[in-house]
Amino acid sequence: MKIALVGYGKMGHIIERIALERGHSIVSKIDIDNPEGFDSEEFRSADVAIEFTTPATAVDNYRKCFVAGIPVVSGTTGWTERLGEIKRLCEEEGQTFFYASNFSIGVNLFFAVNKYLAKLMNNFPSYDVSMTEVHHIHKLDAPSGTGITLANGILEEVSRKKQWRLATEGTPPNDAANPEDLLIHAVREGEVPGIHEIRYESDTDSITVKHEAKSRAGFALGAVLAAEFTAGKKGFLGMENLLQPATAVGNVEIKQ
Repeated sequence: MKIALVGYGKMGHIIERIALERGHSIVSKIDIDNPEGFDSEEFRSADVAIEFTTPATAVDNYRKCFVAGIPVVSGTTGWTERLGEIKRLCEEEGQTFFYASNFSIGVNLFFAVNKYLAKLMNNFPSYDVSMTEVHHIHKLDAPSGTGITLANGILEEVSRKKQWRLATEGTPPNDAANPEDLLIHAVREGEVPGIHEIRYESDTDSITVKHEAKSRAGFALGAVLAAEFTAGKKGFLGMENLLQPATAVGNVEIKQ
């Protein structure tokens, strides 16, 4: 398979290595210093483009890929207020787009565990739920796309929580004054690939589930697997398509 890389930073380099190891070829690498690459024959020869850039540039990059007729696999987060726009392009113009807030296979299994636990905990109002996420200092969005997916999974199942809220400095782990808010504590430090922890707290005990990434390699492998899945398909796709039925736990299916 011929892959174009849109964004050639740390993730782009790891994706390149894994793609080559899996027998694919990288026909184009587009980054901030060569935006004209979207018009090249090399780029137009790709079977799929894998995009990891910034929230500010992501949607323009997708549109440029669509103009060239190239399916997109995107791991950029922080732009999803325009997700409806991309879905419409898939529906109305026959474009192909694969989006995931996190490409790690382990994280997507964690999404399923999170929703299943939330479904159980809906019956036990004495437990309050909160989330803590830790990412590297280069992470631009807070909460992360992964954190928002986890939060939405909880909100869909726990009726006593109505919306998520990003905790500010000094906010206690659980906010008794606003019990309907699901607090997300977002920490940015060092080079942490990603830690997400869900905590249910009562007066008598606590229940914690946690996922900790050891490196970016898991995200990169997932992106390449998504590219392999996307090539030759049409429409708006996600990890729920790639992983079903693996992420169907207790009749709870994960939608990002």
